[in-house]
Amino acid sequence: MNKFIALMKERLSCSRYEHSLGVARTARELAKLYGADEDKAFLTGILHDYAKELSDQELLQLGIKHNLIVDQAEIKQPQLLHGPVGAVLIKEELGIEDNEILTAVRYHTTGCSGMDKLSQIIYIADYIEPNRKFPEVDSLRKIAYANLTEGVLAGLNSTIKYVVDNHQLLHILSVEARNWMLQNKG
Repeated sequence: MNKFIALMKERLSCSRYEHSLGVARTARELAKLYGADEDKAFLTGILHDYAKELSDQELLQLGIKHNLIVDQAEIKQPQLLHGPVGAVLIKEELGIEDNEILTAVRYHTTGCSGMDKLSQIIYIADYIEPNRKFPEVDSLRKIAYANLTEGVLAGLNSTIKYVVDNHQLLHILSVEARNWMLQNKG
């Protein structure tokens, strides 16, 4: 675990590293609360932004090379590819082959239909970690710590509203994730 923490400290800017630590710690707390593997959640949290600081051009090139582009939003906003590209690079460069970890990294920004518990934990931990500051973050934290599914759904709703309000392209995976969460909650 320590080697991955050191790797990310070297790989990321100071603020992005602090964010990744915040996600890892929040993921561990949520994993403990919801009966998931705490170490796996921490590791996934620390690695989730592995490709975040690649340039848009690098993300697009790797997205095309690995056939990762599933929505036009990714071409217009290449930073949406940092999750899928990160999952590929984590597997290739770090030798991590755990599908739960790779899936959670891949979909931590957009979400997806059929999200497993670790993917849900990483998605919402990325949203609510302690370094995040935006008007509704405290409300989202309360929801996520009370009910994981409701927390993820609230996060998806918030993201979709933000994207629509800012006239950006809405990623189809976020819509599919929200619809799936609504159909499978309870």
